[in-house]
Amino acid sequence: MASPADPLSPTSPFPDRAQRQANRAAKREALLLAAVRMFNERGFHDTSLDEVAASLGVSKPTIYHYLGNKDQVLLECVLIGLDQLREAAAIASARPGRGIDRLRDFLIRYARINMDDFGRCVIRTGDEALSPESATRFRALKREIDSALRDLIVAGIADGSVAPADTRLLAFTLAGALNWPARWFAADGPLSAQQVAEQMVDLLVAGVAPR
Repeated sequence: MASPADPLSPTSPFPDRAQRQANRAAKREALLLAAVRMFNERGFHDTSLDEVAASLGVSKPTIYHYLGNKDQVLLECVLIGLDQLREAAAIASARPGRGIDRLRDFLIRYARINMDDFGRCVIRTGDEALSPESATRFRALKREIDSALRDLIVAGIADGSVAPADTRLLAFTLAGALNWPARWFAADGPLSAQQVAEQMVDLLVAGVAPR
């Protein structure tokens, strides 16, 4: 039987590998959340890693240790938002029903993500804020999401639940409308993010349904 002093004992004061990984993940998440909220509020260029570190009571080298330099921190933030959008597209594409129903499902998720911290960062970040290599990756992932949106539109047109339209123009129109809440939505406003998303999407979907 393991003694209390044994590192393998359940009562050991020393964290095991799984606990260390969980602690590291929790610290990275806290740093990213503090950074993304400051980027969204002040803008990337007007935010320093010193300020992000100070908001959590840690040192700037702590951010370097867990995340890297400022460009790497921003890239990590937008990648989280883009992964959320990619997952939303995958979920909507896999659901049964008419094309317009899958499109509506994705658009609601899209709008909802854009009103949250990391999705908001995706919308508010321009290519010029990132290094050339990071900007290339950023644009590629955004094209992937745009392609998923176009595929949903094409499927809706094919089954007759979406009126025939220029797919590229319609995708830009829908995404453009649903990008704006990332700039004006306030969590303390009269409507929740989910309510804003649903009401905006219902207006948009009504416009693309066959007459």
